Amino acid sequence: MCFPGVGKTHLAISLAIAAAEYGRRVYYATLADLITSLEEAQQAGHLTRRLRTLVFPSLMVIDEIGYLPISRTGAQLFFQLMSRRYEHASTVLTSNKGFEEWGEVFGDETMAAALIDRLLHHCHIVNIRGNSYRMRQHRDLALRRSEPDPEPARRPRRQER
Repeated sequence: MCFPGVGKTHLAISLAIAAAEYGRRVYYATLADLITSLEEAQQAGHLTRRLRTLVFPSLMVIDEIGYLPISRTGAQLFFQLMSRRYEHASTVLTSNKGFEEWGEVFGDETMAAALIDRLLHHCHIVNIRGNSYRMRQHRDLALRRSEPDPEPARRPRRQER
């Protein structure tokens, strides 16, 4: 498990920016937004075209896997997309869930196992542990507030003439 606020999205976006600076086509979406776009394309009868479009970018960043529930149909559409991108383009995924929890995330242990199998075939895993950067700021502020104020500086007396 990877906790929120440790820099997963920041790192993924940094990789995407570097790829774009090298002239690569990049696509970024949260998993929820990506699935919504796939479901809308399916309902409009344009799923094949949408999948073809999403296979094209050299780098795809899919953020926040496991943060929001997804439908079974959404999970199946995501699997189709990842299967099409497999061995054709690079994908960066961020998640606060370990792979052992992906069956629950996608609602299907078998499909999750097949997805993980494809993802792990040619991958680098970066497991980030630590405290949230955002919460660290709040914690530091709270600590400063709980410390006694230093004695106020005394103003020099004005000399009268």
